[in-house]
Amino acid sequence: MFGYRVPAPDEAMLISGGRRGLGGAPFRVVTGHGKFVLPVFRKVRFLTLSMCESEVVETCVTKQGIALHVRAVIAFKVGNDNESIINAGQRFLSDQDQMSVLTGRIFAGHLRAIIGSMTVEEIVTERQKLAAEVLDTSKTEMAKIGLIVDSLQIQSIDDGDTGYIDAMSAPHKAAIQRQAQIAQAQANQAAAEAEQEAARRQAEYARQTAVVKAEYSAEVDRAQAHAAQAGPLARAHAQQEVLAAQTELAQRQAKLRQQELVAEVVKPAEAEAERVRILAAAEAQRMKVQAEAAASYDRVALDRMLIDQLPLIVKEAAGGLSGANVNVLNGADGLGEIAAGLVAQGLTILDSVRQNLNGHDGQNPGGRPEEGNGRLELRGPDTAKPDTDEKQPGDDSAAGDRPQPRTP
Repeated sequence: MFGYRVPAPDEAMLISGGRRGLGGAPFRVVTGHGKFVLPVFRKVRFLTLSMCESEVVETCVTKQGIALHVRAVIAFKVGNDNESIINAGQRFLSDQDQMSVLTGRIFAGHLRAIIGSMTVEEIVTERQKLAAEVLDTSKTEMAKIGLIVDSLQIQSIDDGDTGYIDAMSAPHKAAIQRQAQIAQAQANQAAAEAEQEAARRQAEYARQTAVVKAEYSAEVDRAQAHAAQAGPLARAHAQQEVLAAQTELAQRQAKLRQQELVAEVVKPAEAEAERVRILAAAEAQRMKVQAEAAASYDRVALDRMLIDQLPLIVKEAAGGLSGANVNVLNGADGLGEIAAGLVAQGLTILDSVRQNLNGHDGQNPGGRPEEGNGRLELRGPDTAKPDTDEKQPGDDSAAGDRPQPRTP
């Protein structure tokens, strides 16, 4: 719009004409926004608020009388407040480049004054202290002209041909050189040790490689030898198994032959020996019996007489059943059992008689029966018959015809 002016962000718009500004300033200050300005009646100018730079190169004499060439750079700008803008506008609005020239001169004077109160050692080692003192002493003057300093940097300090700084730095240089030499020697030693370690590792690796190769070669040789021996070993094992089988077969055949010999020779021989033994024992027993019979013929005659009387004993025992009430339950088998019981009873009676006779024989050491009238009396359970010369049932001869024992 015609007559409306807006300053840049790094500028201050100064409007002159008309009313005065704050504090009786000859112009009004506008920053950060636009303003309608009447043409012809008002005049507008712009003051830069951006950063400016000023370089100072000055020869200064130290407290020790040593001349030093100092080079410094000052970064400054117009203050953002209205007072600083008004001060700077009144001084530099027509020629704003003069701000750098004036700032350099101001700092050059303060720099000479500060360096004159310090030694070379302090200046070289404490540059930040030097810059801080220069800023402090120049701050008031810079504020009067509306400028503020953002930073002061001492770029270089040189003593020219005097060599004072070099001499001052000589011990440090020597120490640094010595340390550098020591470091170089240590580096060389470390490099040598590293080379030796690398060589040792290479040798160790070569040794391990040779050992592994030898082990692989030995393993391959063993495998080849084992493969070469596999066939003969298999044949030997097969032959060994065949021999074992043949040996077992021979043992079985020998055992079978032994059994056959036992069956064919030993058993028949044992049977023959047993037969001979039994025959011999029988013959001995027969001879013993004959001897005993010969010694006790009367005893044999008595046993024969008792045997001859057995039917009569059974008959007498059966006679006792004639008046008994006997029930036969199982027919013919029951009758047979009764008959068998009668015979057994007769045998029992006969055995009792024998025992009684044996008891009498114990009283008669000669083993002969007592002779009375030459007859034996047998009585049934209900009757007692006298000894007569009548022939008894089952007897083949009379009692008087009984053979007499022979004297051997």
